[in-house]
Amino acid sequence: MEKSSQKIYTFLMFSGQAEEAINYYTHLFDDSEIITITRYGENDAGKVGSVLQATFSLKGQIFMCTDSYIEHEFTFTPAISLYVKCETENELDRIFTQLAKDGSVLMPLDTYPFSRKFGWVADTYGVTWQLSL
Repeated sequence: MEKSSQKIYTFLMFSGQAEEAINYYTHLFDDSEIITITRYGENDAGKVGSVLQATFSLKGQIFMCTDSYIEHEFTFTPAISLYVKCETENELDRIFTQLAKDGSVLMPLDTYPFSRKFGWVADTYGVTWQLSL
């Protein structure tokens, strides 16, 4: 992938599921890829082999993530979500269905005053996604 001119990245902090999540996301969204993965080594604070830092792209948008070795009393919240403009109704339906599979629906797929088709879902990792046609 070309070097990005992006200056602000969404950074996702996981507790041991970072690689699983980025594999899931990059297979779910078209035109997506894992760019880099740096893993914790023997002398690092995190679990050996887990993700120290990774970058991946979803439809050209670059994200960063890590597996935190520190236990926190917080996780993802719907107060910040990833908003996806889907190009087709089939794409929206497919992505919504997969994200909701082991997650939870915050707003069901429907017509709303701001979108002819929209849904909001929290995925299995707790990341929330607003999907709009």
